[in-house]
Amino acid sequence: MGMRSPVEPAGRDAEFAAFMAGGARRLYRVAYLLTGDAGEAEELTQHALVRTYAAWDRIDGGEPYGYARRILVNLHSDWWRRLRRRERPVPELPERTATGPDPADAAVERTGVARALRQLTRRERAVIVCRYYLDLTEQQTADELGVALGTVKSAGARALRKLRVDPELSPLARQGAK
Repeated sequence: MGMRSPVEPAGRDAEFAAFMAGGARRLYRVAYLLTGDAGEAEELTQHALVRTYAAWDRIDGGEPYGYARRILVNLHSDWWRRLRRRERPVPELPERTATGPDPADAAVERTGVARALRQLTRRERAVIVCRYYLDLTEQQTADELGVALGTVKSAGARALRKLRVDPELSPLARQGAK
């Protein structure tokens, strides 16, 4: 990646604010599809934006969204790797506070895609989101997730096999909902 010429702090902040205005919502949607949870998606997006801001002078002026998206996907991978080691079941789920419905959540929930994605493992979900939501090639997905190309192919095949038999995603289920 090329280096930007040094920018005054006020100019740097203005550039980053413009980037956030155009890219934060897109990053949130990717984060939501990766996590399946609005709160986790918000947290993941904020962490990605903080890291993007910290690296703002090193980012090529052309496309900071790709850089931020890569950070987001890497953070998600790091989180699920850590969770796998320390996640513990609890007897009761904590009570959720209602903050009002998010229109994006409602749209995704109506289609059943978010529910179906939650049935996948975190790695399978990440592969499906990168391949089909972000429209990345298998090699780009492998690079984005930091895994081997074979891992992308096998995880993608397993995920698609699971999604094909999901009753909510079948054509008959969609016709019945109309």
